[in-house]
Amino acid sequence: MNVGAIVLAGGRSARLGGVPKATLLFDGATLLQRTLDAVQDARRIVIVGTPPPGPLAPRYAPASAPVRVTVTREEPPFAGPAAAIAAGLDVLLAPPAPESLDLVIVLACDMPNAAPAVAALLAAVGGDHGSETDGVMAVDDDGSPQYLTAVYRTGALVEAVAAARRAGPLENLSARRLFGPLRVRQVPVPPGSTHDVDTPSDASAFGITLPSPTTPSGTPR
Repeated sequence: MNVGAIVLAGGRSARLGGVPKATLLFDGATLLQRTLDAVQDARRIVIVGTPPPGPLAPRYAPASAPVRVTVTREEPPFAGPAAAIAAGLDVLLAPPAPESLDLVIVLACDMPNAAPAVAALLAAVGGDHGSETDGVMAVDDDGSPQYLTAVYRTGALVEAVAAARRAGPLENLSARRLFGPLRVRQVPVPPGSTHDVDTPSDASAFGITLPSPTTPSGTPR
């Protein structure tokens, strides 16, 4: 099956003092690069947000399957996950697409160890071939569903976005509301693979050093 990916990298990072999560370094790579590595088998990737400088490509993509990486932004910026997913889907399916996409990975960029979760979800959705499910969603260590760590069937995702747009503006619509009508199977994923970086204490738990706050002129405080 052919897979595309939408990587969400455009939040405010309010609980981190506005530091863009995508730029944080973990194990020698930014969180955005690690997220791209997690979806390296996708035929096409759309980053929704403002990525940090540097190469925008998975580091280990096989030469036989080149990955196209595109950057876009929801309108207005910071309009929330549903608006970001819709903006990413518009670009992901716009021509010239490399080929039809059966599945779409939706993945937030703030999980340093997301690769095992993505692998588990792709294996699970492959086992659902021919079933009536619309996709699979990660369930974390505490049993909570992770709407932004999921693999959705492309047609079902298109219908969900279209229905949400018919119902009203997508701004500030939650992912839970967007995906509510879909028949999604919850899949336990490897422990720790959905742990994210939302707060300074989260960053510290991963050994991530936050940059020093700066003044509006860009000089350290």
